Amino acid sequence: MALVCVETLFSPVEAEIARARLEAAGIAAVLFDAGIASLIGPGVSGIRLMVLDADEASARRLLAGPD
Repeated sequence: MALVCVETLFSPVEAEIARARLEAAGIAAVLFDAGIASLIGPGVSGIRLMVLDADEASARRLLAGPD
């Protein structure tokens, strides 16, 4: 299975919260580029939130829904 990007965030804190929300719902998720974003600075480089392609639709629904 391939990984797909479901969201790009520019705050490391927001990226971690989004990843945790997915994980709490049973959707495995990882953050790509979080290290470079912390080196360059928040708001400059995006952090990609990645899930398995089979979980993409569920992840997008969960992230789009109310907090």
